Amino acid sequence: MNANASKVSHTADILQQIASDIVSYARQQGASACATEVSEGFGQAVTVRQGKVETIEYNRDKGINVSVYIGQRRGNASSSDFSRQAVRDTIDAALNIARYTAEDDCAGLPDADQLATEFPDLDLYHPWELNVEQAIQLASECEQAAFRTDRRISNSEGVTVNLNEGRFVQANSLGFIGGYPSSRHSVSCSVIAGKGDSMQRDYWYGSARNAREILKVEEIGRIAAERTVRRLNARKLDTMQCPVLFEAPVAGGLFGHFVGAVSGGSLYRKASFLLDQLDEPVFSGHVHIDDVPDIKRGLASSPFDDEGVRTRRRTIVEGGVLRGYFLGSYSARKLGMRTTGNAGGTHNLVVRPGPLDFNGLLRQMQRGLLVTELLGHGVNQVTGDYSRGAAGFWVEHGEIQYPVEEITIAGNLKEMYQHIVAVGNDVLVQGARQCGSVLIENMTVAGR
Repeated sequence: MNANASKVSHTADILQQIASDIVSYARQQGASACATEVSEGFGQAVTVRQGKVETIEYNRDKGINVSVYIGQRRGNASSSDFSRQAVRDTIDAALNIARYTAEDDCAGLPDADQLATEFPDLDLYHPWELNVEQAIQLASECEQAAFRTDRRISNSEGVTVNLNEGRFVQANSLGFIGGYPSSRHSVSCSVIAGKGDSMQRDYWYGSARNAREILKVEEIGRIAAERTVRRLNARKLDTMQCPVLFEAPVAGGLFGHFVGAVSGGSLYRKASFLLDQLDEPVFSGHVHIDDVPDIKRGLASSPFDDEGVRTRRRTIVEGGVLRGYFLGSYSARKLGMRTTGNAGGTHNLVVRPGPLDFNGLLRQMQRGLLVTELLGHGVNQVTGDYSRGAAGFWVEHGEIQYPVEEITIAGNLKEMYQHIVAVGNDVLVQGARQCGSVLIENMTVAGR
């Protein structure tokens, strides 16, 4: 199968013309303002399990999304049909919705002076010339590497090789028009060790804009196997208070809860445990967090946000002090502020690393719990109460002693953030959040 065969049907020029036509027609039909996004994408995913092909998925997506304003009344509609009549019908539908929608004094396009006018090349597009047969071969090699690593690997949940690419164009009636192609590829491996009641599973994966920057498939298989085997013969713990070290793959979630708490929607709805904390210390002084939209090949890099507002590097937390929110135009107006260029979410959220590597963090902790997996969703974004099922390892004298399971860790995020002792330099880049392992001074560990 030819991996390059007509991945996308429309050139950038065609998408730009469609977007421009949408804005023009909406204004002709009475819209006081209009914004649109036109996109097209391609994806291929191949999964191999126990040496056999389990699934082959192949998809093409395209769509238009139109927001129109009649004064301060907004209507939105979307379609996957790019034909001239379908596009006009979509715009008409959005206009009809706007006519029956209540006025909202915060609705509208961004301020014109906030829109991006320069579009640096962030090197986000790297097509992976990989046909299905080649993907099957890579997945098989990854799985075989996992089985070769340790004979206690008894089964596999599969290896998936995934490639995605696409392009989009945004435009609005203030004259903004911009877009670019992008890609994101990944390889993931999940295996099982042991037999009967003593089985354990774990996984590993790599993800990148450029497939050449993903770990070799043999390494992904090996790491998945090693992580799985080390969990065998897990024990339970007594309930106690102790330090907790969040391994890098799960530590990013701690900062995901922070992002939710200081994002516009949570703030203006007053549904956040970090209300009115701007310029206040919300973390310990060890913590510095930046929002970095311009990392070359970054998994969340972009020269503009979902409204066309230019993005810029910002320090969000400086020495533990909260210096900025994540706002789009609507939430900013609700709060009496200016957009931060975060319509659609954060960019690359970078938690600056400290001086210690992973082993250094273990030695600093001396005795406590290393968490490598979190289960459930027991987080209250209004109060900050935190309770998650967990698995990991018990640590004594700064060294891992044995695996543990069937435990719950609990605390309150406000207190947990204030009691971060250290952030490691074992930074893991698998998504939009980049951080190392995180050591928290004390939490409740509930066991038997």
